[in-house]
Amino acid sequence: MAPLFTAVAVMVLVVLALTYARSTEMIAALWGAGGVAVAVWLRTSRGPLYDLSFGALIAAGVAAGNLLAGNTPQQTMMFTVANMIDIYVAVLLARRLAPTLNLASVEGASRFLLVAVLAPIPAAFFAGGMLWWMMGLDVLETAKTWWFGHAIGLAVLTSFGLSLTKRAVAHFRAPARAIEGIVLLGLLATVVFVVFGQKTLPIGFIVVPLLLLIAVRLRMLGITTGLVIVAVLAIGGTMQGSSYYGSVFSGPERAVMAQLLVLFGYMPMLFVAALLEERDRFADRARMAQVRAERASEAKSRLLANVAHEIKSPVGGVIGIGELWKAGQLGPVSTTQAEMADMLVKTARQIEALAHDLLDVARAESGAVRVELRPTDVPGLLEDVRRSTALRVDAAGIRLELLTEGDGLVALADSQRLTQVIANLASNAVKYGGAGGSVIFRASKVHDAVRIEVIDCGPGLSHEKQTQLFEPFNRLGLERSTVEGHGIGLALAKRLVELQGGSIGVTSTPGEGATFWVELPAA
Repeated sequence: MAPLFTAVAVMVLVVLALTYARSTEMIAALWGAGGVAVAVWLRTSRGPLYDLSFGALIAAGVAAGNLLAGNTPQQTMMFTVANMIDIYVAVLLARRLAPTLNLASVEGASRFLLVAVLAPIPAAFFAGGMLWWMMGLDVLETAKTWWFGHAIGLAVLTSFGLSLTKRAVAHFRAPARAIEGIVLLGLLATVVFVVFGQKTLPIGFIVVPLLLLIAVRLRMLGITTGLVIVAVLAIGGTMQGSSYYGSVFSGPERAVMAQLLVLFGYMPMLFVAALLEERDRFADRARMAQVRAERASEAKSRLLANVAHEIKSPVGGVIGIGELWKAGQLGPVSTTQAEMADMLVKTARQIEALAHDLLDVARAESGAVRVELRPTDVPGLLEDVRRSTALRVDAAGIRLELLTEGDGLVALADSQRLTQVIANLASNAVKYGGAGGSVIFRASKVHDAVRIEVIDCGPGLSHEKQTQLFEPFNRLGLERSTVEGHGIGLALAKRLVELQGGSIGVTSTPGEGATFWVELPAA
């Protein structure tokens, strides 16, 4: 039924255009029939046979409209052929240059408007040449009027037809949105009628802010509907001589002025709507990606927590048995067996530490970690960490130094969690940078924050490794080294610092050691 209804609509639009918008005696300044036909054709096409039958019905509608408008059979035949050239070229170009028919992007809208501008050119010169041969009319003036009128019809009515999708219509199902659309479009129609119904002042620019508002609030379907209203009233009023432009200009100039005003004054609002539609689509994709990422993160946190809980219980039993074995409480123990028991306990404790870290990571990512922010004496905390680090076996021979710069080094922090963070940084400095012979703990005041630095003299880090440093389970290629670790300490430290309202980072140059810093609000 769509082809039949389209043919009838084309016939009616032909009659209206030739009755109310005809210029240079024969050519209409606004031609909506082609725009409607192209829109329906592109939306409903099902193959070559459908294209042929649809084209035949449209040709019949164009011919009937021309005859009803008073054209002679020869003129009707010529105009029918010209219009079908126009429509066929538009469909072919749209399928080639804008195959997605998506106006909700700047690229899609640009491609389609290019189609609207290029498609009428062959038919314009065909009609201009035929009217020169048949009636002696000026070829260029006739072709120019045809080109602009049909380009506006394609740009406005076809854009409206393509933007009339289920998704766009669903946007106006909410009563508030529907009322807003009716009010804005009604206001637009009123303003355009007033502007192009007076002959005193050239105030067509008044329509632009209202079109911009419609593009922002109603997006693509709203702006294409608004452009249809503007094109019909502006060009119709001008051609009837009721507007300023219709009274100042006459003949072909009158038609061209109205057409240029619509094409270059009002049509660019289509790009505003396309840009906003594209932004909305990207925002929706970002929100969906964020939801998926959050769900994946929650699932990962649950998995980490479950794994940590499952590991802790049996590992505790292994540690207990190992210590009993090592102490000889399970029977006589040889020197080799004592070494093996010691190795067993040491390995089990590493696994237990990993389980605790996994549990902390899971709790931190799920928001289960609670911090109690209180004034914390940073130099005192660093001294405690320095002393505990000095007791480590791998810290033997390394000079641990504490430097404080200034007074009042009191941070607003959770002392327990901050100690956990600094201890982790100190452990890494000893393990990875201890070869330099010294590790420095430094506290200073930076504006309204307290800065804590753990400085080592090790091999340093490249820029690429620095960007990966705080990723969970990333040991930066040291997985097979003799240095123990699991790659989650820094990721946990980063999360704990952020929970306290601070920031953490690293400054390093290969071969010159590394400086890990933490900044927390001053109390």
